[in-house]
Amino acid sequence: MLETTHKHLIIGAGFIGLGMAESLKTANIPYDQVDASDDIGGNWYHGVYETAHIISSRKITQFTHFPMPDEYPDFPSAKNMRDYLNSFANYFSLRQNIELNRKVIYVRPIDENLWEVTFENGEQRIYKGVIICNGHHWSKRFPQFQGEFNGEIIHSKDYKAPQQLSGKRVLVIGGGNSACDVAAEAARVGAKSVLSMRESVWFIPKTFVGVPVSDLIKWWVPEWLQRFTAYLIILLTFGSYKNYGLPKPNYRIFDKHPTLNNEVPYYIKHGRITCKPEVRRLDGEEVEFVDGSRESFDLIVCATGFHVAYPFLAPELQRVEGSTVKCYGGSFLEDYKGIYYLGWSQARGGVGSLVSAFAPIFARFLKLQDEINIPMGLVFKEMGQQLPKSHLEDPQNIFRELKLVNLFFNRIVKKAHQVDSHYSNFRNIPLSPLAKKVLSN
Repeated sequence: MLETTHKHLIIGAGFIGLGMAESLKTANIPYDQVDASDDIGGNWYHGVYETAHIISSRKITQFTHFPMPDEYPDFPSAKNMRDYLNSFANYFSLRQNIELNRKVIYVRPIDENLWEVTFENGEQRIYKGVIICNGHHWSKRFPQFQGEFNGEIIHSKDYKAPQQLSGKRVLVIGGGNSACDVAAEAARVGAKSVLSMRESVWFIPKTFVGVPVSDLIKWWVPEWLQRFTAYLIILLTFGSYKNYGLPKPNYRIFDKHPTLNNEVPYYIKHGRITCKPEVRRLDGEEVEFVDGSRESFDLIVCATGFHVAYPFLAPELQRVEGSTVKCYGGSFLEDYKGIYYLGWSQARGGVGSLVSAFAPIFARFLKLQDEINIPMGLVFKEMGQQLPKSHLEDPQNIFRELKLVNLFFNRIVKKAHQVDSHYSNFRNIPLSPLAKKVLSN
């Protein structure tokens, strides 16, 4: 067993994992990094369709300290994103710490607040801490259907190219960004495109007066004004939902992850996309909807999201409720020291600017964690912080909070040592090792 008790392990080499690795390297914090795939890039490497483009703008998606090339469009393509992440890894010399095709199957706390990591090939290592950046766009969520379907049913993650839709009667289930992208693609190349939504969603245009909508909101803008601005932009761009035969959404904008899409309303007006309510049952080549209508299809694409999943963690470390991970400060547990959950939340806006703001502060917290015996999560709890109630976050609020953390970091350090003095006997509770029969399979 390899002991790397002076190092942390970063699990995942996607957008979040690479951003965290660069921050740790800059802060001179030793680490290893592994990814189960055969290349870096996470979802942008193995999870998106070839025609995908980001929904947030280049300006806020890029790492603040590593701008995307000037020739990139406002909404870079999947290939642009892969190239960008590879350039980021090369520029900061991150590859030397990355091991590919290294799937983690078990992580557990052991004595002395250390962590044992077991890999798929049976190798085990001991680390000082584990930083989980395994992403949340891989564990597919499927709806529960009644009846049987004679055609093909896939998840949106299995959709890779327009050829899969060409000439087919396509039903897309969902109202998020992937659902709308696939429905629009089916409107172009398919024989029929139907979009089934359990409820209407707010369609936000990707640009307004030629500017990406995400660039119009500044960090100091309160959420109520963001909502008002978004409603006004939607009204001026699309008008009334009645004009599209759709009911008005029954939730406030931003209470759910936003859908940035101009094409669905466009294709509805051209008769290329038909909207239907929720599916009631499958019946051969037909699908019956809850309004009693029936349509025939060749292909059903379930753009119904993903589970936040940590299959390599013991039940005692599973803190997921719905799509929310119950941890403090976005990452820290109150009862286990040395394990960190990153990248599970969904903020409105680009990930790069958020990682650029958060990662250096996270590195400072890792160094503070070395100074105290208790978990940082317990410090946050004692300071009055509440566990998150939602996975959705306002990026502008995150930026404001991070500015305050930077401003008052010395006070946090002082409080951490005060709280630590009251828990001198804290130790992680070791968990059982992985069964040998699992390792031998």
